[in-house]
Amino acid sequence: MGAVSSARRRQIIRDAAAVSVATGAYGISFGAIAVTSGLDVWQACAASLLIFTGASQYALVGVLGSGGAPLSGALTGLLLGTRNTLYGLRLAPLLGLRGVRRLAGAHILIDESTAMSVNRESPEAARIGFVSTGVGIFVLWNLATLLGALAGDQLGDPRSYGLDAAVGAAFLALLWPRLTDWHNRLVALLAAALALSLVSLTPAGVPVLAASVVAIAMGILTRQEAS
Repeated sequence: MGAVSSARRRQIIRDAAAVSVATGAYGISFGAIAVTSGLDVWQACAASLLIFTGASQYALVGVLGSGGAPLSGALTGLLLGTRNTLYGLRLAPLLGLRGVRRLAGAHILIDESTAMSVNRESPEAARIGFVSTGVGIFVLWNLATLLGALAGDQLGDPRSYGLDAAVGAAFLALLWPRLTDWHNRLVALLAAALALSLVSLTPAGVPVLAASVVAIAMGILTRQEAS
């Protein structure tokens, strides 16, 4: 397809802004939990700047907060971050980023930026969704981390503000328009069922990783049937 129209560009950026606000605000929770788990303000901020994947960050501070070794926390976070590799395999040919842009893109390759770029009508539209969402969340997440770290335990339980529900609602809003045929509905149903069954049995982030495996398996089976 041709170039993205100005109206379409604005629509994608508006959607990205909404997702960025909902997700970025939850960085307040990470900042507060990081400080109460033993990190100082600058260490919490460095984690958001350098790691920048929520599940891995929460895994790290969770291990530290329970008295675990930093290496154990880092390895747990690395395990949960492996799903981003799957995202990269899908998005690399779609976005077509090269050189420094590819390196920068890898840093903002997260759940939300992936969701906002796949299934777009053109590579240009995919890049707009990816960059606007990734950069927006990166900026807001890091600002929110700083605020949460400064507030510390004075903030209370961030879930009481509904921030955890806001993130889920943003993902549901992205997913719903794509459930237009039986195949997508079946994949969503199986992935959700598996993720829900693992929530109480596995660390945070693992259910999402397992759900992505369902999507990949269904994609492989569909391709084999088509060929």
